[in-house]
Amino acid sequence: MLQSLRVSNFALIEELEVTFDGGLNILTGETGAGKSILLGSIQTALGAKTSKDVIRNGAESAYVEIVFENCGKAVEEELERQEISFDDGSVTISRKVTSTGKSVSRINGETVNASAVKAVASLLLEIHGQQEHHSLLNREKHLEMVDRYAGEILWTQKEKVASLWQEYRKIRAELLQAREDATNKNRDCSYLEFAFREITDAAYKPGEEDRLEKDFERLSHAKALAEGVATALAATVKGPGETADSLLDSAIRGLSKVSSFDSEAEQLLLQAEEIASLLSEFNRAADRYFEEISDCEEEYVTVSERLDLLNRLKSKYGKTMEEVLAYGQECEEKLARYADYDAYLERLEREYTTVECKLKEASEALSAMRKETAAELSGQIKQALSELNFLEVRFEIRIDRTEYSANGIDTAEFYIATNPGEEIKPLIKVASGGELSRIMLALKSVFADRDEIPTLIFDEIDTGISGRTAQAVSEKMAAIATDRQLLCITHLPQIAAMADNHYLIEKATDGVKTITKIERLTEERSVEELARMLGGASITDAVLENAREMKKLAKVKK
Repeated sequence: MLQSLRVSNFALIEELEVTFDGGLNILTGETGAGKSILLGSIQTALGAKTSKDVIRNGAESAYVEIVFENCGKAVEEELERQEISFDDGSVTISRKVTSTGKSVSRINGETVNASAVKAVASLLLEIHGQQEHHSLLNREKHLEMVDRYAGEILWTQKEKVASLWQEYRKIRAELLQAREDATNKNRDCSYLEFAFREITDAAYKPGEEDRLEKDFERLSHAKALAEGVATALAATVKGPGETADSLLDSAIRGLSKVSSFDSEAEQLLLQAEEIASLLSEFNRAADRYFEEISDCEEEYVTVSERLDLLNRLKSKYGKTMEEVLAYGQECEEKLARYADYDAYLERLEREYTTVECKLKEASEALSAMRKETAAELSGQIKQALSELNFLEVRFEIRIDRTEYSANGIDTAEFYIATNPGEEIKPLIKVASGGELSRIMLALKSVFADRDEIPTLIFDEIDTGISGRTAQAVSEKMAAIATDRQLLCITHLPQIAAMADNHYLIEKATDGVKTITKIERLTEERSVEELARMLGGASITDAVLENAREMKKLAKVKK
């Protein structure tokens, strides 16, 4: 149940805090007093799209906080799924909108995203207004309502149909492609064999391309490499005149003559001999490398040709060699199918027929459930409409057949005739605004026993009705509010008179700023507000007496 609402710096609301009780909570006020703003603040807290424009002039941010108490098991499970604490059975949802346009939502103090808020809010509260009335004119919504009324058993069947539909689509697509391929079998086989053979003959090994590219880089600079090594060899062993090798030999001979005289000279000799050994190894390695790099033309051609081959394969069969190999495997698999294509087609035909039969059977079963549900729901709605002053109403839900889909083979449409002698026609063609309001209320009253939403908000659901019809609507709302919390924004005194709790929304100004405020009315103040709604600007003793009589009768009607 919605326990309290706190709003700060939201549009015309400067600071507002209000508590609600169970039963029928009525909100009234002059046009433009801010009733829609109050509702907008609730929708904002519950994750509706918003912008910094909602922030009151002169403020840095807007804030809305809603507290629900006595929340049920479904809410607890959803909060547990989201890893949000749920200690005392209450849920606090808040949202702060800043002047930068950013907003932060929280549930029980934990920061969450909008989808998380909506998931929790959908279990706590529903808001119904003029926009939802117009959803009655959308035929797709009619089938949704039938399914919703049927409940879990039908939804289980819907899931079965949806699963079979996906399988059916997959097999049908494969079969259609296979039939098309059959006409091009010979041409395709020639191409697939050529591609498979070309990829297979390349005998590509993982990592080979990287190695070839490194070899190509090295061989492309073979001349420069050879010249560099030749220069090194000339300086060490093969050059004219003195080289590092010959000079080192002279150093060793000189040290050999004196090494026996002093240990330090002996160490110098050993170091010189070690350098000579290293220089000898360097000379051998450099000489061998020079011979290899000087005679690499054939290797260069081989590497170039191999890289050209791989690049041709990539230009034809994939961006990388991994994709090329995958394509080769695909060609092999297709060739295997073509090798026994008649058997492959026959298998697909059998699978297609089998799954189509299953889909048909499941869809027919779903359709039968919908038709049975539609008949029951039609009767319930007709009864509810009669209670809302549609005295000679006829109402039907017609289930028609359409093509297979994930949703079965059905379409649904509401048909209605509101007066005796009229032809029953689609709802979209006959219903006025006031009739749509009553039809929506009838639906809500029928679904009330099946839905577990504890709080409903009706935003001017009474549009376009008056007189005896308004009285019937007020009694229906009071009936709905007997086992759930109902908040209703209304302009009709007949509905306001039924209030268990009556709130007045007013706009006030001091000449500098304008604010919207809300006040919970006492019994006498509620009578005065009813008198205003009945008599307008002129509230006489007779109007006040009429308002008191209306309140008294409302208590009797409950």
